[in-house]
Amino acid sequence: MLKLSAVQRVQDDYGNGEYQAPRGNHKHRGVDFAPQVHAVCAGKVTKLGYPYADDLSFRYAQVTDSDGFNARYFYVEPSVEVGDKVNAGQVLGLMQDLGKRYPNITPHFHFEVKDKNGIIINPHDYLESL
Repeated sequence: MLKLSAVQRVQDDYGNGEYQAPRGNHKHRGVDFAPQVHAVCAGKVTKLGYPYADDLSFRYAQVTDSDGFNARYFYVEPSVEVGDKVNAGQVLGLMQDLGKRYPNITPHFHFEVKDKNGIIINPHDYLESL
């Protein structure tokens, strides 16, 4: 099954969301987390790409399983490299903020699957076969 988990967010212009970090005239009262995307199957990272030719800030990672199916995870900042072997459940990267391209869209990552002939199939069918 597709999995989403979280780790403490990385450092940015506003800090990293640590508990009690300065926030103007008060302290941060919680901890900020960034959602991670996990591989649904074991395989090899065969491609890191860009879903939009006009915006290279968005990425995807492709994992090819032992049966030749290509699972693509869109809107993910990859933490893997082409050629890496991955296990089911392994973190592939952090989910990207799609709202930068589509304001007010619900945060999500896009998952699609191509069979060994390059034909897009229903991802639910693929997930049920695992």
